[in-house]
Amino acid sequence: RTTWRRGQHMNATARKTPVVERHVLGLSGGRDSAALAVWMRQNRPHIDVEYFFTDTGKELPEVHRYLGRLEGFLGKPIKLLNPDRDFDFWLRQYGHFLPSPRTRWCTRQLKITPFEQWVKNDLADGARIHSYVAIRADEPDRSGMIATHPNMAVSFPLREAGLDKAGVIELLESAGLGLPDYYRWRSRSGCTFCFYQQKIEWVRLMREHPDKFEEAKAYEKSALEHGSPFTWTQKESLEELSKPERVAQIEADYERRVARQKARRMANPLRTGLSEVEIDEAYGVPEAESGCLTCHK
Repeated sequence: RTTWRRGQHMNATARKTPVVERHVLGLSGGRDSAALAVWMRQNRPHIDVEYFFTDTGKELPEVHRYLGRLEGFLGKPIKLLNPDRDFDFWLRQYGHFLPSPRTRWCTRQLKITPFEQWVKNDLADGARIHSYVAIRADEPDRSGMIATHPNMAVSFPLREAGLDKAGVIELLESAGLGLPDYYRWRSRSGCTFCFYQQKIEWVRLMREHPDKFEEAKAYEKSALEHGSPFTWTQKESLEELSKPERVAQIEADYERRVARQKARRMANPLRTGLSEVEIDEAYGVPEAESGCLTCHK
């Protein structure tokens, strides 16, 4: 009888303990994840979403300003996840080899791992994590974050709602947020020295944030001295890129590329948010190959 009562008590306790559910949405400082946050607040206000941003310490100041504006709109704090070890630590661990599209150790160590550490205890305790990722309806080639735990579910509300790039821009404009300030001169969020930047973006970084450009040059110089095969931009050091005659070539080449794209594009007054040629578009880079999903969306 004692055994039966103990089992009965345990079953009753189990019934009274509901499964913990968390809803998380990672912000990059870019337009798509910001639009997703706005969309969730407007369309699924009953869901208690935890918004987070993984801060590497190397982001543009414009990113943090925009996150502050977004936080005000959402009416709740954005959790800052800080890696246990910074970029400098991991650069030493990787033999001073700069990260590159082939070896994206920065994304793994400074973005993905801090998120995994943030949710791992709850996952281990049986909680269910719902992760919302900003993949648009016009991005069929992007797969997004892959759930690596059976208790994690990943969904793509923008895609499900049929929102494309123009829809994202319209949503942010109507919410009174607009686009992050850096879109005036750069096409991506993420670190100041992101290796996915086009050459014109490096030139503009040199003008907009000369201290950040000099920091990137210092990292590159140290990497080359340690035998790294990579520079930040393909086949050209930042020292070479920053020479006045080279800057003039890059700017002239970019203007020609933009002019060609505009000539090919048919005017559409209903798509005013897409009137400008984006930088990666000018260089012929497909959006699916334009950067790390974790960093730039």
